[in-house]
Amino acid sequence: MSSDTIPPPPSPIRLAILEADTPPRGTHARYNGYRGVFTHLFTRALTSPEQPFSSFLTITAYDVVNNLSDYPSLSEIDAILITGSKHSAFENDPWILSLTEFVKKAITEGDAANGGGKIKVIGVCFGHQIVGRALGQTVERNEKGWEVSVTRVGLTEAGKGIFKGREDLKIQQMHRDHVVGVPEAAQLLASTVVCENQGFIIPGKVLTVQGHPEFTTDIMEELLESRRAIGLFNEELFGSGMERNKADDGVFIAQAFYRFLLQD
Repeated sequence: MSSDTIPPPPSPIRLAILEADTPPRGTHARYNGYRGVFTHLFTRALTSPEQPFSSFLTITAYDVVNNLSDYPSLSEIDAILITGSKHSAFENDPWILSLTEFVKKAITEGDAANGGGKIKVIGVCFGHQIVGRALGQTVERNEKGWEVSVTRVGLTEAGKGIFKGREDLKIQQMHRDHVVGVPEAAQLLASTVVCENQGFIIPGKVLTVQGHPEFTTDIMEELLESRRAIGLFNEELFGSGMERNKADDGVFIAQAFYRFLLQD
């Protein structure tokens, strides 16, 4: 990506990553948490020889699983991104309830807390589901089962607007829960046969995706192998996932995330 495609803002956007899990062992060793995984994604999506990553984003991270008070001050950030997780967003563990309440607060009160500047909210997989829950939607186990590895999702008209006229996207998936319906004032972005709600947008405020643009083929391979090893995936699902674990549109999706963060 060249710097004249998406120029850096006057000052870097302050993005808080809310880490809802720890990556698998090999991924964690390589990237040091999901902050590192998303930094790797945005670095590939934004930087160029002319513009360093630091011109675009300042990233901080918060362990919301193990520290119920580990949240950023809304007056000191411009956006939050809630990561994926092996946990289910419909559970009532104290940290999940705290995260849901914080996201609700960021959506409803964030602009005032930020002195009139809009607080943007991005949700990825589990994060997408938490945003849906915060906005009053049901999150539940999908009776159609797992979606794993690179999957083609069909875009709605709203999705085509966000993703520059594309008809569909290829995105890594790793989930068997889903958000039922779309929140009030939100627009559905994409669907698959297995999961109707593949993401939604409230313009200028919320953007979510059910898939994982941050996952590389190496990360997906580790997830597939580890979940087969514990008996969560059978050989058919594992084999299908490995076969489809090829090129995806993660970097392109991250660029769309960044354009969203630039919106007024």
